[in-house]
Amino acid sequence: MFNKILIANRGEIACRVIKTARRMGIATVAVYSDADRDALHVAMADEAVCIGPAPANESYLIPEKILAVAARTGAQAIHPGYGFLSENAAFCRACDEQGIVFIGPPVGAIEAMGSKSAAKAIMSEAAVPLLPGYHGDDQNPELLKTSAKDIGYPVLLKASAGGGGKGMRIVWSADDFDSALAATRREALNAFGDDKILVEKFLTGPRHVEIQVFCDGHGNGVHLFERDCSLQRRHQKVIEEAPAPGMTVDLRNAMGSAAIQAAQAIGYVGAGTVEFLLGDNEEFYFMEMNTRLQVEHPVTEMISGQDLVEWQLRVAYGETLPCNQDELQINGHAFEARIYAEDPDNQFLPQTGQLKYLRFPAASDHVRIDSGVRQGDAISMYYDPMIAKLIVWGEDRASALRQLCKALEDTAIAGLATNTHYLRELAGHPEFAAANFDTGFIDKHYTEMHDSKMARREARFAESKALAALLLLLNEQSQQPEGPWAVHNWRSALPARRQLDLTIGGERQSLEVETLSAGNWQLNDGEQLFSVSGTLDNDRLKATVNGYQQYYSWCADGDSYCLFLPEGPLSFSRYAYSMEAAEQHGGLLAPMNGRVVSLLVSPGQAVKKGEVLMIMEAMKMEHSVTAPADGTVDSFHYAEGELVEGGASLLDFSDASGE
Repeated sequence: MFNKILIANRGEIACRVIKTARRMGIATVAVYSDADRDALHVAMADEAVCIGPAPANESYLIPEKILAVAARTGAQAIHPGYGFLSENAAFCRACDEQGIVFIGPPVGAIEAMGSKSAAKAIMSEAAVPLLPGYHGDDQNPELLKTSAKDIGYPVLLKASAGGGGKGMRIVWSADDFDSALAATRREALNAFGDDKILVEKFLTGPRHVEIQVFCDGHGNGVHLFERDCSLQRRHQKVIEEAPAPGMTVDLRNAMGSAAIQAAQAIGYVGAGTVEFLLGDNEEFYFMEMNTRLQVEHPVTEMISGQDLVEWQLRVAYGETLPCNQDELQINGHAFEARIYAEDPDNQFLPQTGQLKYLRFPAASDHVRIDSGVRQGDAISMYYDPMIAKLIVWGEDRASALRQLCKALEDTAIAGLATNTHYLRELAGHPEFAAANFDTGFIDKHYTEMHDSKMARREARFAESKALAALLLLLNEQSQQPEGPWAVHNWRSALPARRQLDLTIGGERQSLEVETLSAGNWQLNDGEQLFSVSGTLDNDRLKATVNGYQQYYSWCADGDSYCLFLPEGPLSFSRYAYSMEAAEQHGGLLAPMNGRVVSLLVSPGQAVKKGEVLMIMEAMKMEHSVTAPADGTVDSFHYAEGELVEGGASLLDFSDASGE
C-alpha cells in the first residue's frame, strides 16, 4: 500500500480523504491557496504546502504546481478528490509521465466520457439505453433545429463538454429554439471553452437515478446500488438518498448491469458514477458518466457498509476489488443534505462571510457530518459555498427521513445566510415523505413552500419577539450580582415595569416588561401578553412561554444575537436609540420625555458595549440606556428623580477606541 499520498483538493473533500488515509496508516500531503492557509484540511494533513493565490485557476487548477509538490514531498500517488482536476485527462497523463499514481480512472476513460456526444456514441455501441437525440459533429444551427423537430418538443440543449448543470436549456417550442441555442452556446463557451451542443428529448417528470460502479485493473466490476438524486435546483443536487424509493429488484439489476457495461466499454478502473433518467414503466436512459467519486457517495457508504475511498486506494495500488457483487448488500436507508452558504429568500444567492457560530448534531451510527470548516472560519468568494454534508441513516426510508429532519433541526449556523432551514422544509414536505417527487419537485413547490414559511413566521412573530426579549432579559440578569437586587429596578412594593426595544429585520420592536420575580417576566407587545421564564446554559435557552417549555440554541456577537427557532434563525439586537447622537455629540440622548429612575455606573467608570448605564421612566414604562461602545462615562447631566425632555443629552461618553 502507498506510504504517502497528496490530495489535490480542499475543504470537506480533502478532509474526507484524509480521514480514510489516516485510518489506513497512510501519510497525507495537503495543498492550499493563500485563502486556505488556516483551513481545516491543512490542519488535518501530515504535511501542507502553499501553491499560490486564492483564485483556483492560480492554485488548485494548475497541474504543474500539484506535481511539483508531489515530487518535493515524495508522495507516491495523488488523490484528486471530486471537482478541480479529478476529470482532467491532461493532469492524469502528466501523473503517468512522472511516475505518480493517479487515484482515478485511466486517461482513456476520462477522455471517452469527457465529451457528452462521444460518450453517447460509445454507449450506443455498448447497447446502453439512450434518450432519442442528436450527438453529431455537424453543428449547423438549421441541422440542430431540424433534429429537435424530429425528436419532438420539448428538447434539452446540452453543452457537449458540460457538467454541473451549466450549458443546459429546455426548449419547449420551435419559436424558442434559436435564442435558446445561442444562449446555450455562449454559456458553454464561457464555462468549458467549447460551444459544441447536443440535442436530446426532454422527459417531463423523470427521476434522476445514478449507479455507483467500481472496477479494478484485473477485469472485475461491480455496482454498489443506486442513489436517487432527483431533488435538484437548476440541475444541482440538493438532497440525495439511497436506495431509490420504489426500486424493484429487477430494475436495480437491469440498471446496475447497464452501468457496469458502460464502465467496461471504456476500460474503466476505479470509482465512477453512471447517471440515468428514470421514466415511467421502469424505462431508463443513459445521461452521462462521471469519472470520479461523487459528492453524494456517503449515502452509498451508509447503506453498503463500505468505505469507497479505501476501495479507491486499494484499486489504485493494484489490488482487486474488496468484494464481489454477491457479497454486497443493502442495509437500511440513507439521506444526504448539502448545507450551503446561500440565501433561499433571495434567489439562493451564494453568501460569503465568517461562520460566527457553527453547531452540528453529534455524530453517531445514524448521523455523519462531512465538513471542511470550523466555527470562526470564513466562506470565501473564491470557492464553492458548501459548509457541510449532513448524512443520516435509518432502518427504512421513514426512519431515515425522521433522522434527517431532526439532524437539520439540531444544526445551527450564524454569521451568514444558509439553506439549512430550507432543507428542513424540503425534508418535511408531505409529498417528499410519500416519495412522490421528480426532478421538477423544487420548482413545482418553491412558491408554495416560501409562502407557507412566511405565513408561519408572521403567525409566530409575536412569540418570537417574546423569546428574543426573554433571551436579552436572562442575559442581562446573568451579568448582575446575585440576590433580590439582581433584577434592575426591583421594588419591594410594586413590580418593575419598563420598555424593552429590539431591532428585528431592521425594524424597531417594543415590548412592555413587567418583572414578576427573578427570572420571571410578563411581556406585552400591545396585542398579546406573554408570561415568560427560563434559564441559560451556555448556548442553550430553556424557555417557558405561557406554560409551554422548549429548548433553543442561541449565540451572540457583541450586541447582536441569533436565536434558532423552528421557523428559521431570528437575528436581533437591542434598539440603538442614540448611536448617531453618541458619535456626533460624545453623549447619549433621551429617547422620550421622562424621569431618571437610577444611575447604574459612576462618572469615570469604564463600561462595556451594551452595558446598562441608567434607567428612565415614562408613563409607568422603564427604558434602559446602554453604552454604544466600550468606553467611559465622563459625567451624567441629570440626577436620579429629575425630569428629562426627549432628545436631551443624558451624559458625556468617551469611546475607548478614541473615535
